[in-house]
Amino acid sequence: MTMLGERLRDLRRRSFVGREREVRLFRSALADFGLVFVHGPGGVGKSALLDMFADIAADAGRSAVRVDARHLRLGPDVLPALADGEVLFIDTYELLEPLDDWVRERYLPSLPGDALVVIAGRRAPSPRWYADPAWRHLMREIALGNLPPADGQAYLAAQGVPEKLHDRLLAISHGHPLLLSMLVDAVGKGAEPYRLGDVPSVVGALLAQIVDEAPSPLHRAALELCAHAPVTTADLLRAVLGDEAEKLFAWLRTLPFIDDGPNGLYPHDVARDALDADLRWRDGARYAEMRRRLSVALRARILATADEREQIQLLADVIAVEGSRSKVATCSNPPATMQAYADTLQDGDRAPIIAMTTAWQGEEQAELAAYWLDRRPGAFRVFRTVSGEPRGYAACLELTETDLGVDPGVNAMWRYAHEHGAPRTGERVRAWRFFLDRDHGQLASPSVTLFAACQTLDALTHHNTAWTLVGAYADPALWAPTMHNLGFEPAKGAEYTIGSTRFPVFAHDWRRTDVDEWLEILHARQAGALATAADGTDNTVLSEPQFAEAVQAALRDLRTPNLLQENPLLRSRAVRQNQRDGNAPAETLRELLETAVSVLPPNLRVLADRTFLHPVTTQERIAESLHLSFNTYRRHRDRAVTSITEWLWAAETGHRTSRP
Repeated sequence: MTMLGERLRDLRRRSFVGREREVRLFRSALADFGLVFVHGPGGVGKSALLDMFADIAADAGRSAVRVDARHLRLGPDVLPALADGEVLFIDTYELLEPLDDWVRERYLPSLPGDALVVIAGRRAPSPRWYADPAWRHLMREIALGNLPPADGQAYLAAQGVPEKLHDRLLAISHGHPLLLSMLVDAVGKGAEPYRLGDVPSVVGALLAQIVDEAPSPLHRAALELCAHAPVTTADLLRAVLGDEAEKLFAWLRTLPFIDDGPNGLYPHDVARDALDADLRWRDGARYAEMRRRLSVALRARILATADEREQIQLLADVIAVEGSRSKVATCSNPPATMQAYADTLQDGDRAPIIAMTTAWQGEEQAELAAYWLDRRPGAFRVFRTVSGEPRGYAACLELTETDLGVDPGVNAMWRYAHEHGAPRTGERVRAWRFFLDRDHGQLASPSVTLFAACQTLDALTHHNTAWTLVGAYADPALWAPTMHNLGFEPAKGAEYTIGSTRFPVFAHDWRRTDVDEWLEILHARQAGALATAADGTDNTVLSEPQFAEAVQAALRDLRTPNLLQENPLLRSRAVRQNQRDGNAPAETLRELLETAVSVLPPNLRVLADRTFLHPVTTQERIAESLHLSFNTYRRHRDRAVTSITEWLWAAETGHRTSRP
């Protein structure tokens, strides 16, 4: 009679897919002797692989002795003796790591000389295995990873999953066997998930399998931070979590689903996605706050980096992580940039740029690209392959009135900016006029990711920008959702035609929604609107004369709160950028005025303080106390007001960004 165990083993064997390389290695070891050491994170299929190895051993006439460390009790015979010809399989070896030296130095050497032992655990062999030349010779190592796409497709087909769901489930699971199996079960119960977070029960079960319980809430916070950062360093942990960074970093390095990279630590994709989905579902407020603090730390690191190429790469890494969680098609899963990088324009780039522009967008657009290559070479960023050849490019032009008349795109964007809020003295209009990838045009490619990083860096570093306009995309239906998600709305009336292509334009007014507010909006959207942020529609853009008039009114009304509350400066960029948590706009305005007074020359500082900040008498008597005629006093007062206005105007137009 067939036993139930035999039926289960047969079903498991039929559902086993892939792992051909690992099976070949085991068959080779089976004809020999020694040690096969299998390691990989929880749920990656180590136990299933050991089941397959045991069946192969049985088919070859070798008896299998199975040991799972979860079921052992410490004692003198913790591991079994082995008869000739038997193959020993030790699973969950991470629980035996306290005995690792004994296993390596005492137990294994006591086995028969023709013994074959297979160890499976979450962590790679400790350095002492490699330090012994004899074990280096006898040990075969298998670092078990996720299933490649073809094997994942085969598994889903074998499980009867509809083909229309295959790509989606493989994208969610990254080919992780346990997660793939859980998703198959969820689909069988009627679910059709688009993101891992759509199946919270799967997330919880997955975390229980792949993530051991963190020793403390601080360790859990470090783990969650690691799931969101492109790479995690001790510096980043210190900036976000405080002084125990070294201890937390050392702990993260021990986790089997955390890998070392040249720039820091990073988790396996499945662990990253599961930790993200779990925290978002379990504690939305903490999720939003953690992301905000991480953003502040990453922004500081990017701005402190001197090399632009490295800044762009850091931002590309952030975009790659964030994009994997986006539901917007052109933001989702942005291509990695390991095989591409951004660079400035170099000799020899002109011809390939013109060639790719001609191929994708026609001769008329290529002629305009050539015009700007000659006129503004510094505006171009070239996306290169590893070998250095151009694979794409982008160009951001800083527009002036002298640029008009040649390029319909530049004409349209300049006109829109001036009709909807002309730049004020000292403010810039920046326009992304060109973008292409040589092989993919404007579809998904490493160039798209690098282009997004260039756009973000431009926003972070050009503080005196009034408008940023994006007129580089040729497909409004494809790119409008992405641009809206990034806070850029259609600039109606600014569309322009080059050849047979109609280019849309998207615009952002940084005076209404500055960089800090813009980042808050992005975080709110990425966190599912768990945080709130103003959209800038009520913020004020004052002309220079209007601004000067508002400063005079504010100085006059400092002691009259009701009047000060109506001052348009309260919604100006200068006040919004300098507002601290808990401060009302009127209080921020007062602090700005006090700081502006503090940097005046000493004689004007005293006069302004007595006249505006701490008035106790009439201006005539203030003049007397300063030993000035009233006419001289008024000239000095007006000079002080002019200096205060200039100081605040520099803050308003982005020429001064330091907080008081």
